[in-house]
Amino acid sequence: MLLCDIGNTSYHFLNENSNYKENVETFNPQTIKGIVYFISVNAEVKKKLDSLENWIDLAAFLDKSSYYETMGIDRIFAVEALQNAVVVDAGSAITVDVVKDGVFMGGFIYPGLKAMSETYSNISPALDYEFNFELDNKELPKNSQDAISYGFLMTFHREVLSYKMPIVLTGGDASKFKKIFHNAKIDDELIFSGMKKILKNIK
Repeated sequence: MLLCDIGNTSYHFLNENSNYKENVETFNPQTIKGIVYFISVNAEVKKKLDSLENWIDLAAFLDKSSYYETMGIDRIFAVEALQNAVVVDAGSAITVDVVKDGVFMGGFIYPGLKAMSETYSNISPALDYEFNFELDNKELPKNSQDAISYGFLMTFHREVLSYKMPIVLTGGDASKFKKIFHNAKIDDELIFSGMKKILKNIK
């Protein structure tokens, strides 16, 4: 069984033995002859795959009634994988979704680390810093880097903790956020778990 989570820049594959990525710009999906179950947030790629019979869109088998119309399919499948958790997907945007007793309760979106950092540097070159994930959250900062880091990270930290639920981190910057959410679990295959759940229900 081959699963594929397609984003804006890559095809992320999972088979029985490993997971790997292919570049959206250079990979030809026609080179795969077996069945591929996929989801895609990339509309252009999805158009290409619609004409390939062996690529099956799992989104077509999902009951979306519990979700809002414009919610990303990757977020939905991450939520589908869990029963009780706050899901933090730290990618180009940082999405936070709350699921309780298997029901999506709602969520919100922050700019990702790169976008948020650029926001500060656009205000002034003097604010051009990377975020310090090692900062002491028990004391108010006394330097610019920590002041910027505190303003973003600690506000975000308090909001996520306020739901008093287990925290699951995924996405490219998950390991950085693990430094401030010490008890959180990192799950790089969370979306694939949601895909497996839906696939089990349709087989």
